[in-house]
Amino acid sequence: MHEPKIYPLTFTPVLRDYIWGGRRLETLYGRELPAGIVAESWEISGHPVASTAADAGYWAGQALPAIQAALGEKLTGSRAAWALARAKFPLLVKLLDANQDLSVQVHPDDAYALAHEGGELGKTEMWYVLHADPGAELILGVRPGTTREAFRAALEAHRLETVLQRVPIRPEQAISIPAGTVHALLAGTVMSEIQQNSDATYRVDDWGRVGADGKPRPLQVDKALDVIDFDPPYPPILGGKQPAGPPTPPTLGAGEQTPQSWGAGGRIELVRNRYFVVEEVTLPAEAAFIGACDGPTLEIWGCVAGQVVVEWAGKPVSLPAIRYALLPAALGEFCVTAQVLSTCLRVYLPEP
Repeated sequence: MHEPKIYPLTFTPVLRDYIWGGRRLETLYGRELPAGIVAESWEISGHPVASTAADAGYWAGQALPAIQAALGEKLTGSRAAWALARAKFPLLVKLLDANQDLSVQVHPDDAYALAHEGGELGKTEMWYVLHADPGAELILGVRPGTTREAFRAALEAHRLETVLQRVPIRPEQAISIPAGTVHALLAGTVMSEIQQNSDATYRVDDWGRVGADGKPRPLQVDKALDVIDFDPPYPPILGGKQPAGPPTPPTLGAGEQTPQSWGAGGRIELVRNRYFVVEEVTLPAEAAFIGACDGPTLEIWGCVAGQVVVEWAGKPVSLPAIRYALLPAALGEFCVTAQVLSTCLRVYLPEP
């Protein structure tokens, strides 16, 4: 008999109305939005700034931190011991609608954030491009040879663009953004963001904008210069589908099983770091992915195109585009079946 507290969890998103947002979560994906600007939709969050609450089943109405406090390792898995020790959920999942350029910013690593941000963790993240207008770009890192001194000089001369790397992007690409990487999401894009559970951001430049109060938004230049990595090996931007036919899957972790049927689908590892692994799983209509959460790690499944059903113990949870579900580490066997040709993001915690 299954424990009623353990089941695939879905959540009521929390919306944020930053000045750079728009309405494309409504116009492109049919989300019901309140009036005004919607910049971010926090889909799965245990962060105190905006925690999401379960929307169905035993935990309906309960915020994720309360669910984690009750379930502990049964929810997050043994690989999340470092997060449980800090009473933090390990990950945070968002949708971003950039109707304007975001500020040029950088995130600290764990060591710096813990020392300077009151116990907040650092922030390594990744973006998956859901929508990009023709010609869309983003800022990712500094140009080769840029030093700390040159960066500060360009900033003070209001010529920061001369030391920043702009890269073109298109839908279905994945961008890894380790802590210390200067970056900015630019106008005309909608992203799915998967990140550490942190809100530590140092704003370097905000394009001369003012906030709702008519004043320039605050910058954190000195802290940013402390943490920017000026000579990183930038991870490649991944994009495009694999050729038709079943690819060789990556090494299976504990509890994972080979998909039941791929048809013309496939599975690609997009990002792997010490905090999370993100795979893109493509399933033809009626194809299924059979897996199991048997202790080491939770899984998060997000349908980013099409429609899938996550089935566990004979109970279906429908995931249209764009919707996420959290599968507890103690869930056991589950099945993800595509109703039509569908693309999903599969997220889990790596081995230490």
